[in-house]
Amino acid sequence: MVVYILAGVAGLGVFLIFAALASSGPVDPVQARLTQLGNAQARNLEELELQQPFAERTLRPLVARLSRTGGRLSSASSAETAEKRLSLAGNPGDMRLADWMGVKMLVGIGIGAVLFLLLGVLAAGGITGITSIAKALFFGFIGFFVGYLLPEFWLGRKIKSRQKVILKMIPDTLDLLTISVRAGLGFDAALAKVVEKLPGPLTDEFRRALAEVRVGKARREALRDMIPRTNVQPLSNFIGAIIQAETLGVSISKVLQVQSEQLRIERRQRAEEMAAKAPIKMLFPLVGCIFPSLFVVILGPAIISLVKTFAGGGIPSGK
Repeated sequence: MVVYILAGVAGLGVFLIFAALASSGPVDPVQARLTQLGNAQARNLEELELQQPFAERTLRPLVARLSRTGGRLSSASSAETAEKRLSLAGNPGDMRLADWMGVKMLVGIGIGAVLFLLLGVLAAGGITGITSIAKALFFGFIGFFVGYLLPEFWLGRKIKSRQKVILKMIPDTLDLLTISVRAGLGFDAALAKVVEKLPGPLTDEFRRALAEVRVGKARREALRDMIPRTNVQPLSNFIGAIIQAETLGVSISKVLQVQSEQLRIERRQRAEEMAAKAPIKMLFPLVGCIFPSLFVVILGPAIISLVKTFAGGGIPSGK
């Protein structure tokens, strides 16, 4: 009984650790440093360390140690792919490649340990045909590999969710950008106005591009680097049009107006496409849930009458 409780506590602990790492948002290092400097109570290094979040003090060092082992298990190509996927997901929890490998190792070890403990107890008791600790160890290794790959599915959902939000934000963002440019602002000032007014993953990418421009990077290069970090085709087309207009000397205001109209047309077409798919998507719940209920309501009384009739010895005569 104690082993079951320990196994459940271990599984819950792994889930809470992964949820804490996934839900922690990115922290501005400048703001964090200013907060630390302005805190008069932090008088020594120990107090400064205790003021950090729990995940930063305990989980980050553990993840860093596990990331070294995870780095040995992955090749250079898989590490490059993982880094690209993290960039597409917006680096959730401010995780880098080393943090991500450590999280995968942590989840894998947690699930493998829980399976080994549970199946080890069953093996010790000879329950459900499991009579060998070796089998429990085998399933523990399987649980480790399943847990090692499980965060990839979560990351894939994060990527799709972020790309969907960016796709929805593009028309409104471009409308505000067009209005700002036509009102007399420069392109960089208009981007800054968009970043100020419209929070979201797309404006986060624009904020990063503006920061890169301020430190000396060419605007076209900063905008071009947004394409692999988002992988959204309408945004790629817009950035390509802006870069081409800047290269050829075309008026950016005119290009923005054309792109804004085109994106509104595409948004309307996507809405029409989703509306056309709605009847087909509604067919499955109709067939699976509503039609059986209708059959029960309509045919139920008739079936009950037939059962009573045949149970009573046949159809009664007219006498």
